[in-house]
Amino acid sequence: MSISAIIFDMDGLLIDSEPVWEAAGKSVLAGYGHQLSSAQYASSTGLRTAEWLMHWFTYFGISNMHLAEAEATIVNEVIKAIEPNPIPMPGVNHVLQYAIQKGYSIGVATSSPMRLAQVAIKGLGIGHYIQAVASAEHLIYGKPHPEVYLNCANMLGVLPEACLCFEDSFNGMIAAKAAKMRCVVVPAKTQLKSSVWGAADLKISSLQNVNDLLFQGLSA
Repeated sequence: MSISAIIFDMDGLLIDSEPVWEAAGKSVLAGYGHQLSSAQYASSTGLRTAEWLMHWFTYFGISNMHLAEAEATIVNEVIKAIEPNPIPMPGVNHVLQYAIQKGYSIGVATSSPMRLAQVAIKGLGIGHYIQAVASAEHLIYGKPHPEVYLNCANMLGVLPEACLCFEDSFNGMIAAKAAKMRCVVVPAKTQLKSSVWGAADLKISSLQNVNDLLFQGLSA
């Protein structure tokens, strides 16, 4: 089936927010006396904040009674940091303009809360490109479960098989493939050569690399 819609992840894909999430998460865990390495953080990207905290609270033996407070702290710190100075990832305007020129519908499927998605999209000035925004915030399961991607496709009025997703995390890639969508991964530079991206239909180093040849290969 030919591609008729493109769905983008948000954090680390459209907006350079992963360093902010990492700093906020590490700060919260440090408050409970535990240090998280950058490699540990990278292994758990793509999860919702509550699930991310549950994972590391369990790992470090921190009581779950602190989960709600810790989640609110992280999300508020990330919004506070991003809102005044949102930084787009390289190639964001290029890929969005390309998608519009080719007549694709455009959606965003994010693990982040909707209020953060709205702050990021408004701050980047890309709202006029996007027809649908789906958040996994209130879903029973977040990524790597496919529901947020399926919801976004439904909002766009297209079949999942007609969607191409762009992701930067392993959990996001698994969610997209579980939704029966094609997936292009754009990993962080430190993860570009990792072997975990085997399920992706294509791996590229930047959104700036999107072109007709790439789409011809994906549509074949």
